[in-house]
Amino acid sequence: MPKMVKIGIIICDRYRTCAGGKCFRALREREGAFSIYKNQEVEVVGYTTCGGCPGGNIEYAPAEMKKNGAEVIHLATGFLVGYPPCPWIDYFKRFIEEKYGLKVVLGTHPIPQKYYTTHKALGTWDSPEWEEKLKYVICDEETRKKYD
Repeated sequence: MPKMVKIGIIICDRYRTCAGGKCFRALREREGAFSIYKNQEVEVVGYTTCGGCPGGNIEYAPAEMKKNGAEVIHLATGFLVGYPPCPWIDYFKRFIEEKYGLKVVLGTHPIPQKYYTTHKALGTWDSPEWEEKLKYVICDEETRKKYD
């Protein structure tokens, strides 16, 4: 039996009322960034917001998640698709990895098509840097439409 992977999910505070439906569906279906767990069991050990710009909760939430066994922190897709995308995401990733020794994955559920269309028109993601950030959540059009 494969080892259980314990994860924490941190969402952008502008989506603080989100109930996590897309994230949990993607986890169940192993889509988007959760595709990296295709043949593994996963347990969510924490779910919270960043605390609002500039991410005050980033300093403390990973510690609680780590106490609950988290090995990986996912910074939710909302950080990547918001208007504008989170300007702190690279710092959050480096900080969590350095301070807590936890792997950080950018994204959770696949990018909804409506966000993809708008960001493509705006040119938001037209760089190799963004290609790397979006690698797990960009998905194909059919999958993106399922998350609209």
